[in-house]
Amino acid sequence: MTRLDAELEPAADETAAVCDGPRALLLTAREVPLGGVRAMKVHRSLPQRDLPLIGAWCFLDRFGPQTTTMRVEPHPHIGLQTVTWPFEGTIRHRDAVGSDVVIRRGQLNLMTSGDGIAHSEYSVGDDPIPLDALQLWVALPESRRRGEPAFEQHERLPEIDLPALDGADAYGIVVMGEIDGVASPATAYTPIVGAELRIPAGTRVRLPLRPAWEYGLVGVDGTLSVEAGLAVRRDDDTPAPGDGASDVAALEPEHLLYLGLGRDDVVVSSETGATVFLLGGEPFEDEIVMWWNFVARTHDEIAEARAAWEAGAARFGRVVGHGEERIPAPPLPAIRLTRRHRRV
Repeated sequence: MTRLDAELEPAADETAAVCDGPRALLLTAREVPLGGVRAMKVHRSLPQRDLPLIGAWCFLDRFGPQTTTMRVEPHPHIGLQTVTWPFEGTIRHRDAVGSDVVIRRGQLNLMTSGDGIAHSEYSVGDDPIPLDALQLWVALPESRRRGEPAFEQHERLPEIDLPALDGADAYGIVVMGEIDGVASPATAYTPIVGAELRIPAGTRVRLPLRPAWEYGLVGVDGTLSVEAGLAVRRDDDTPAPGDGASDVAALEPEHLLYLGLGRDDVVVSSETGATVFLLGGEPFEDEIVMWWNFVARTHDEIAEARAAWEAGAARFGRVVGHGEERIPAPPLPAIRLTRRHRRV
């Protein structure tokens, strides 16, 4: 997936905050139209203005549920991994390391850009089809972000059992990283977790966490009650719900509940059943500059990558099965891009 909106970075004089404990911050995804012949829309949960990263997770879009024809032409990436996790529909992925695969529900596509790669994503067939998926980006650490590009597809991923405190047991699929000793086979370069969790109706369950990691829960389907342990607040800094005295958050689709760090666990429940995606990891080693499809550390790195893409440089390769079609880079803003600061 490519970002067709090019957001400005926060101003350089904004003061960064350090996450030093648990949080209960309810954040709303914003709708981003992708337009063009695809006529697609996405809901973006990360980055948020005050929260650029959760661990190494730096971007999360949900495209769907909708019926559409996806045609994302070749476009570049640097400094990140793309994680594609479908709920419905089939998507064809092609890239500059020779990959040409179709991904379906329950399968993971993981592309590591290193210093540069290009890829395309098409829905299968010529007609509109039901599509629903998460696309996430993982920022690469200094030790890997300059390396060679790579791609892997995983058709089977491990499950984790979550014994219920009340009701039926819940379970999860470990997409990336590790939770409670269950590890995904997908390659990760920082301590991280990404897992789809399914909570049956009438179930109350404990989710095991690591105190040194920060976490967030993203609503996918249904409503999840999260016993946050402190008063829940919204992203506009108003109490939620009621007078702010409640420590139970109602997590619905298109919302992200940031939990901070310092937690051994969190207890969740659902009256009608819910599916959520758990994001977490060790706080990332550095602040990042993120613009268009690039994750870097400085404005100059972004400008260099943009110029290379526009010049058709060998750095990004050529996507298998494509000719000259490609997505051009948007113009750089008239200001220097700065690193994104956490403010919560």
